[in-house]
Amino acid sequence: MNFQKEYPPVAMGADISLKSFEIITHELQKYPKIHTFNKAEQALICRLIHTTTCFDEVLENIYFSADAIERIKSVLQKRAKIIVDVSMIHVGLSNFYLNTYENEVVCYINEPFTHALAQERKTTRSYAAVSEAIQRHQNEPMVFVCGNAPTFIYAAINTLLDLHVKLENVCFVLFPVGFVNVIESKEYAKRFCEQFKIPLVMMQGRFGGSTMAVAALHAIYKAIEDFDGVSKYNGK
Repeated sequence: MNFQKEYPPVAMGADISLKSFEIITHELQKYPKIHTFNKAEQALICRLIHTTTCFDEVLENIYFSADAIERIKSVLQKRAKIIVDVSMIHVGLSNFYLNTYENEVVCYINEPFTHALAQERKTTRSYAAVSEAIQRHQNEPMVFVCGNAPTFIYAAINTLLDLHVKLENVCFVLFPVGFVNVIESKEYAKRFCEQFKIPLVMMQGRFGGSTMAVAALHAIYKAIEDFDGVSKYNGK
């Protein structure tokens, strides 16, 4: 057999991460738009690019409300419940961060009561799951994180309004992806958050995904860790 084996030029995990962020930092210099974001926003953008390799899509579609990262940091530090649309986000989130800041992840998508509620109300399971989560945790700080199902966004907003939940400790990290209800749900979220001055980090348009939602939240956690609130392009 004449096939010769090869090995990765960079083999160690930490070295791969460092090299990846060096490449991203270098290539970002080609994009003047990166300088329109503050340092914490740039760090979050870097993590999204690291997750997707997509420079143009991230830079052209990412949206931050005013002081969104600082305000989401504050809510997380209040032991907020992290309400998610899919278990993939729960699996992807760092246990170190969750335990350090005492953030419980709430995901009812696969619970039997969610199936029953969805059938009864003729909604998606995502809609039923987030409605139930708000019912149970409405008096606690809440971070809504969506990476897949746009009906999650409609349910979160409508239930918050129906229950007259106080919105001072509510925030959104929204990255649903797809073709149906996606753009409309994001526009709805943007209007709602602008109206009530709720912090929002969101990928506009069709682009998104659960891995991006996880990367965004990790970037915000990292910003809490950093003394100056800035996560450098080092992948840590």
